[in-house]
Amino acid sequence: MSVTTRDNEYHTYADYLVWSRTSGDEVIEGTAYVRQPGPTFSHQMIVGELYHQVRKVLKGTSWRVCVAPLDVRLPKSDERDEDVDTVVQPDVFITRDQQKIDSRGLRGAPDWIVEVLSPGTARHDQRKKIPAYERAGVLEVWLVNPRDRKVGIYRLSDGVYGLPLVLNLAGRTSLGIAPEVIIDWEPVVAEIF
Repeated sequence: MSVTTRDNEYHTYADYLVWSRTSGDEVIEGTAYVRQPGPTFSHQMIVGELYHQVRKVLKGTSWRVCVAPLDVRLPKSDERDEDVDTVVQPDVFITRDQQKIDSRGLRGAPDWIVEVLSPGTARHDQRKKIPAYERAGVLEVWLVNPRDRKVGIYRLSDGVYGLPLVLNLAGRTSLGIAPEVIIDWEPVVAEIF
């Protein structure tokens, strides 16, 4: 799977609604990105396992657990949806703020995001999406690297991410913003092939 720019034009959510497919397309700071081909089987199994573990713990609480494809619009202020120039589809994310949820997906920063990296998307996730998540105020972002069997954890402090905490995909790791959610890496690693 790889990520490329769609063209050299400036795009907003209104444009995105016209040309985007059901999954993989994103707009970050007005630049349109497309993914081709779709994710691998292993990638989707990892995403599914992470979603399953988080959903199991948070079911029946005020948290909402979501999985791609679902549009997350990250406005810079109070601009209309059509003028938002950053729309992403994180692999898995959670939010406690029900007011951010609407029929189109989510408007505003999720509280926690996990992106499962692939060789063709890792650079995009690290160089384009992490700064967008930081600007939007996402409290915690995990970049899961199946190839290296590591996770980089970014936590917002005073409006910025410092260097990520890098851990092996071994044992258990709790979410900083929802410590009751503890990811067991064994079933996640079992999906890597």
